[in-house]
Amino acid sequence: MIPHVFAENTDDSDQSSLPKVLDENYVVEQFVAEGIPNSPTTMTFLGDDILVLQRYDGIVRLVRNGVLQPWPVLDVSVAKDGERGMLGITSDGSKVYVYFTAADVDAGKAIENRIYKYDWNGEKLVNPVLLKILPSDNYYHNGGAMTSFDGQIYAVMGDNGNYGRLQNRDADWKNDTSVILRIDPPGSYYAMGIRNSFGITVDPTTGNIWDTENGDDVNDEINLVPENFNSGWIEITGITKNQTLIDSLPKYGDFVYSNPEFVWEKPVCPTGIAFSTSEKFTQTNSVFVGDCNNGNIYRFNLNEDRTGFVFNSSDLQDNILNIGESNEEILFGTGFGAITDVEEGPDGFLYIVSLSNGKIYRIIPKDIVQSLPELKGNYLSEFSEIIVYLGIILVIFAVVIYLIIRKIIANRRFSLENE
Repeated sequence: MIPHVFAENTDDSDQSSLPKVLDENYVVEQFVAEGIPNSPTTMTFLGDDILVLQRYDGIVRLVRNGVLQPWPVLDVSVAKDGERGMLGITSDGSKVYVYFTAADVDAGKAIENRIYKYDWNGEKLVNPVLLKILPSDNYYHNGGAMTSFDGQIYAVMGDNGNYGRLQNRDADWKNDTSVILRIDPPGSYYAMGIRNSFGITVDPTTGNIWDTENGDDVNDEINLVPENFNSGWIEITGITKNQTLIDSLPKYGDFVYSNPEFVWEKPVCPTGIAFSTSEKFTQTNSVFVGDCNNGNIYRFNLNEDRTGFVFNSSDLQDNILNIGESNEEILFGTGFGAITDVEEGPDGFLYIVSLSNGKIYRIIPKDIVQSLPELKGNYLSEFSEIIVYLGIILVIFAVVIYLIIRKIIANRRFSLENE
């Protein structure tokens, strides 16, 4: 279930208090002091630079050295009603892929969802190539999550209000809905039967794809997504032991249903999902998931094969957080607002995009902050740095001028004394 905070523009960017990480070994900081306007959705790293989408105005912004740069690196016209807008971004080297709901003018009538490939030249996104057109007949379930791995770009498209074979109904309906798509290079559907998703990633250790999936009134999911995976929507949500129900699903190609690895019975609207690979962060056997409803970050410990989760709590042994059960074991952070993306940065730390707060946060191990205090102060504006440099130059120039003038006066005085 999608909360109103995602479907509508709710701006809590004036929030002054920081979110909280419940694990005392970590601290959280606001990474971009200026905040991100117009409801940021997703981000991607290009080296140490960040490109972040502004959902409502079709703009892609550059964050460099922790500073939001004043100029857009891309500006396109997007629809902004419901769950439309600037929805997804990922990158592979200097190639950047952007997923958005196109319109003739900003906030105009939706035309379709589009995925473009651009070249990053260090300052702008240039050389647009239209790779895929996707339906946007309805304002909801437009998907938009994207990821890249080993030269392959993937994107998720929700059902967009369609209920046909790709939604496990024995009827013809619109193609390219409820699927994970191979975008570049193009290929056949990777997965089907997906209601809607705001999170997809790849476990870099195994190469396995994982996604988050939004349920209707119950059963939000985290899924391990093998090739030719059928997530079950609209006939199955959550975990089922009913083999007769599974066998009754209409057959679509070689796609096979399997149960999710975790389920929230009460919807939380899971969004971004990310693995940690850095020894500095000391969470290489964990996966992190953000939610949009509560502003929580969840930490799941992986099993030995990295194909599911292990829990200590008896409540979670069935891989379901049922209504009334405690989420204490998996709760990692709170107070992040409507989380729309979770990414591991090139520094090995965890980055969180908050749509409602208009902010990017960074989570860092406490011992690293203490041993490397310069991390706390590395967000000095480039403009401030320029001003500092100019100030130094002006001081040097003033000293030189002073010495020259002093020399001239001394020479004149000497000349007068000898006349």
